[in-house]
Amino acid sequence: MDKLIINGGKKLQGSVQISGAKNAAVAVIPAVILAEAPCVLENVPSISDVTIDLQILREMGADVRVLDKSTIRIDATHIRDAVVPYEMARCMRASYYFLGTLLTKFNHAKVYMPGGCDLGDRPIDQHLKCFKALGADHSIGRGIVEISAGKLIGTQIYFDKVTVGATINAMLASVKADGLTILENAAKEPHIVDLANFLNSIGADIMGAGTDVIKIRGVKRFTGANYAIIPDQIEAGTYMVAAAATKGDVTVNGIIPKHLEPITAKLRKIGAKLEERDESIRVMGADTYERTNLKTMPHPGFPTDMQPQFAALLTLAKGTSILTEGIFDNRFRYVDELRRMGADISVDGKVAVIEGVERLTGAPVKVADLRAGAALIIAGLSADGVTEIEDIQHIERGYEGMDVKLRSLGADIVKRRFTDGVRTAM
Repeated sequence: MDKLIINGGKKLQGSVQISGAKNAAVAVIPAVILAEAPCVLENVPSISDVTIDLQILREMGADVRVLDKSTIRIDATHIRDAVVPYEMARCMRASYYFLGTLLTKFNHAKVYMPGGCDLGDRPIDQHLKCFKALGADHSIGRGIVEISAGKLIGTQIYFDKVTVGATINAMLASVKADGLTILENAAKEPHIVDLANFLNSIGADIMGAGTDVIKIRGVKRFTGANYAIIPDQIEAGTYMVAAAATKGDVTVNGIIPKHLEPITAKLRKIGAKLEERDESIRVMGADTYERTNLKTMPHPGFPTDMQPQFAALLTLAKGTSILTEGIFDNRFRYVDELRRMGADISVDGKVAVIEGVERLTGAPVKVADLRAGAALIIAGLSADGVTEIEDIQHIERGYEGMDVKLRSLGADIVKRRFTDGVRTAM
């Protein structure tokens, strides 16, 4: 079992390079199945979710070659199996993107119900609604989603609520459908745009990604392509918040500043100083921070994936801050762990009330999900004493070499392997 050991109280200083976006990569990689020639993906993050995606492709018959740390060549032209293996599907939520690509490729798909972080009920009813509207039938039994269609026909689809996953699957399922498909009330996140750009690069005809109306005209064939994944806005935001929490001075490089506007606005509001350039943002911490209210919303609102990290920062702000979770039902599971470190937080449903404290104190804590893990790291970096973080496999799903990057900024953080009560350095 691996743990992170943090000796807190050290200001982060220096610069950090941001990796490719997790949420974009786990959509683009399944989409490569549609290409009728090899694809080379650049700026691919080295995280466990990507490793699982690539292993799924290998198990299905694709030739996957790692050209360097962030560049992967995928030849999916030999895939003949429209079934995603159970052992891998259960490890990550985004495995359901194979439904859309396999349905388009083979007119049939069979995927075990996906796993990933437990953030409450995340049904796939909107996904199934899209597949049905395009002409597919589905069945769910023994934990398996099976979809088939004689022919996919373009249509008009209105999402009952804004949903990133269903928007992505609808795009993947309609790129070869006969005629025009119009998606209304579509999600607008940067990784939606990135997927559309990739699909267009291999021959798709998609317009309007990044707005709430996306139009997809079906095409017959796809080519290969070289494509670079966008930088990860959530990783960037996490390091920005960590810099503020430790009262440090960190430049976050290799980013798209526009993707970070909701985060930068909140950091400025509570008192952090920021300098924005074309592809970087410098964050300078303040001696004290002011309270604020925050509600997570679909893009371009404040991202739910940054809510736990910002909560960790607000535990150190003066006054009472109120956080409202507008996306997931179960996103406050990290609160009990922050309380172990001295935070004063109360939760009622989807609302957390944070009373600022003078300082946090290091403690043994456990990670409940990916972004909760990032929040505990931020808390540990800013706390007095030693914080020992368990279940860090959740963190490694979405952050590339986080301990290494933080050490380059001056953090006292190490990964340890504990075996039968004995710990060894890694």
